[in-house]
Amino acid sequence: QVHLVESGGGSVQAGGSLRLSCTVSGVTYNRRCVNWFRQAPGQAREGVAGLTTDGSTTYRYSLKGRFTVSVDYAKNTLYLQMNSLQPADTAMYYCAATDYLPTRSGGCETHEFRYWGQGTQVTVSS
Repeated sequence: QVHLVESGGGSVQAGGSLRLSCTVSGVTYNRRCVNWFRQAPGQAREGVAGLTTDGSTTYRYSLKGRFTVSVDYAKNTLYLQMNSLQPADTAMYYCAATDYLPTRSGGCETHEFRYWGQGTQVTVSS
């Protein structure tokens, strides 16, 4: 059974930093996409950053430079380092993973993310 558990959220002032963690159990990262998403109240969910099926990193264009995704394969944990946080970054942050995609090379569509964590709240005050 696949479980994703996020942690590391909290409340910070604008300009601050947070590092989110997503620990995956039941599956490995091999040949699947694992991604961070976020959803603010009243807004659509959006992709933030993650890993493609071949282990490359991918970012939402507007966040590149402030957010950095990394992975510790030994711990089966995906991280999201968020710097220079702004009030607009306030949202629930979710980690999600696709099924094993052995023939896919590259990224995945949002509808392909089958497994989701419970989310961790990030609140940035001005």
